[in-house]
Amino acid sequence: MKKEFVVIGLGRFGGSIVRELIDQGADVMAIDKFADRVDEFASIATQAIVADTTDESVLKSLGIRNFEHVIVAIGEDIQSSILTTLMLKEIGVNKITVKAQNDYHEKVLRKIGADQVVHPERDMGIRIANNIMTNNVLDYLELSDEHSIMEIKANEILAGSTLIDLDIRAKYGINIVGIKRGTEILVSPQADEKIQINDVLIVIGADADIIRFEKKAMH
Repeated sequence: MKKEFVVIGLGRFGGSIVRELIDQGADVMAIDKFADRVDEFASIATQAIVADTTDESVLKSLGIRNFEHVIVAIGEDIQSSILTTLMLKEIGVNKITVKAQNDYHEKVLRKIGADQVVHPERDMGIRIANNIMTNNVLDYLELSDEHSIMEIKANEILAGSTLIDLDIRAKYGINIVGIKRGTEILVSPQADEKIQINDVLIVIGADADIIRFEKKAMH
């Protein structure tokens, strides 16, 4: 069975989701109220439809409740985003992911039953800021407002030390859950594993603790 998704709102964020889902072999119904945006996805999406998703009868006529996951990527119009989410909830959609403009928007979305709320611009901003701040942080994935997974490139200060020597969990309250070494990945590395120069440490923990580790242990 192919996975089936609906993406509502075909701006930059929604459009990139449609393309990625199609690339991964999913069926995607792409919806926007602007015909020019829909035209752009007519040859890409499984179905591309011009529709006003704040109208419950329109959502019902499109059979949207039969899809397993609906992504609301409406960008500029917060009211339409909220109304669409509300309508989707009322017709019984199983999983709803919504793009939020700000924290207030997120609060409202969570109250009306959005399953997942994403802040693509804010998250990308945080990721870019982290990469600019340090040459050692290669990638960054936000788990919650305060916790992340980061990939940190080991430098000559860490090289030659074992995980026991560094005692990272006790000193910093963070965990090294993996080490990338060339093409190899060591998952849950042993305590006596020696870190080599250019190893990439996959670290999980509170942002403040990871940053403290990166500043104190690596400089």
